[in-house]
Amino acid sequence: MHICVIQKAGVNDIQALSNLIRLSNQDVAQAFHLTKQNCPKHPSNCRDEWVESDFARGVTYYLLSDKGIPVGCAALEKADSGIGYLERVAVLPQFRHHGLGAKLVHHILDIAKKMNLKTISIGIIAEQQVLREWYETLGFVLVDTKKFAHLPFQVGFMKIDL
Repeated sequence: MHICVIQKAGVNDIQALSNLIRLSNQDVAQAFHLTKQNCPKHPSNCRDEWVESDFARGVTYYLLSDKGIPVGCAALEKADSGIGYLERVAVLPQFRHHGLGAKLVHHILDIAKKMNLKTISIGIIAEQQVLREWYETLGFVLVDTKKFAHLPFQVGFMKIDL
């Protein structure tokens, strides 16, 4: 049984966050053949400096711990005009399929509502069908796909209205 707690993360959690993000995205990097060379900004390459930069931009991170051990995280970035970005959703592979990712996303959505945000957006690998369908079960809808020259995949943009 998972005894999970979600708490706002701080600068003392930077290393735990970057490790979670990196480790939780290794399987995706392998499945889509993403490397430091062809996709240096993929979360499987996350470093402490990325999280530090996010904090400096005002991104708020949340850590999910199971019996005191960090096993997942998610972040919320407030943009203009009532829009927020759900970022860095990560759950260690051995803790998946127990509702922890959904718990993190619902936590972020609750916080976004309290901030009076109207829409939350997320970008995913468009070809990652299972992930897209998972977000759809949470109420997100695919609104666009776009190819960027610096990425070896299409980005799918999903949103949910609060």
